[in-house]
Amino acid sequence: MDGLLNLWQATGLANFTVPALVMMAVGCGLLYLAIAKGFEPLLLVPIGFGAILTNIPVAGLAEPGGLLYYVYYIGIDSGVFPLLIFMGVGAMTDFSALIANPRMLLLGAAAQFGIFATLFGAIALNFVPGFEFTLQDASAIAIIGGADGPTAIFLASKLAPELLGAIAVAAYSYMALVPIIQPPIMRALTSEEDRKIEMPQLRHVTKREKIIFPLAVLGLAIMFLPSASPLVGMFCLGNLMRECGVVDRLSNTAQNELINIVTIFLGLAVGSKLSATEFLTVETLGILVLGALAFSIGTASGVFMAKIMNKFSKHPINPLVGAAGVSAVPMAARVVNKVGLENNPHNFLLMHAMGPNVAGVLGSAVAAGILLALVG
Repeated sequence: MDGLLNLWQATGLANFTVPALVMMAVGCGLLYLAIAKGFEPLLLVPIGFGAILTNIPVAGLAEPGGLLYYVYYIGIDSGVFPLLIFMGVGAMTDFSALIANPRMLLLGAAAQFGIFATLFGAIALNFVPGFEFTLQDASAIAIIGGADGPTAIFLASKLAPELLGAIAVAAYSYMALVPIIQPPIMRALTSEEDRKIEMPQLRHVTKREKIIFPLAVLGLAIMFLPSASPLVGMFCLGNLMRECGVVDRLSNTAQNELINIVTIFLGLAVGSKLSATEFLTVETLGILVLGALAFSIGTASGVFMAKIMNKFSKHPINPLVGAAGVSAVPMAARVVNKVGLENNPHNFLLMHAMGPNVAGVLGSAVAAGILLALVG
């Protein structure tokens, strides 16, 4: 009889709790969004499956000695996985649009305003009963506004590891929802005449410029913000491998095999933090609301900056390209191009939008460096 009782107690049926079942349902929901809706499937599939695995009773996959525990400890707690992702993103990024029109850096910087506005919003939530965000927590939450998943994970792992799951899910969810969230904001803040503005063709960028650019960016980071150099440095390394033309095998590996492998384990590690005890809290709801606010403010800030620049520029600037200042590459640039074509079938803004889009990647890394330097 004791043997049967012990066998029953070792089953999942005897150990399931309602919160664990809820989180497994959340994992299934993420899988549905990834598979049926195509929302960031490369990340949401392993994150969703990781959420299911970490909430399996008795298995202990996310506890010391379990697979997910070591994946998180080796890759996220150390900060290695986000940095490797940044190297792969750098190897896939073409800076030509930004080099040809360096003023677009201002749009990438303006879009980061949502990060710092949300920092104060998170602190203000402490006046609401049930919320207790430290300055480190608020900084980690605010970075969601950059719409840059690896940067959000990197900063959260340093400042607020207990909030990592909620922050990562919010960051990647809003990145996936760029085509839904951004267009209404863009249309509300611009007139039809604004959206019809055609921008002149960009100049040709030489190979020498493409090689010098990542080295110059890294040099500036080293001199003025060393705390951002891990993210900026790996991003620039990947881009240099792409542009130098002598390490194609390394560049291709960074763009394909390496980033794919790291993405699998990064997603599983993030999913391991979606346990019922850590995720089902009132703070999670606050993080999701603040993330949406940060993303919306960042989009609006970029559009407003582009409108200001257009008033003082010799060459016309379509305010829509400011929305691409968030770091969701290249999705935000594609959304800008789509909205522009809706109002002017001859208005191709994709390459122009890629300038602020890649500037946004650098901007979010710099913002993370500033926050890390201030409160880390």
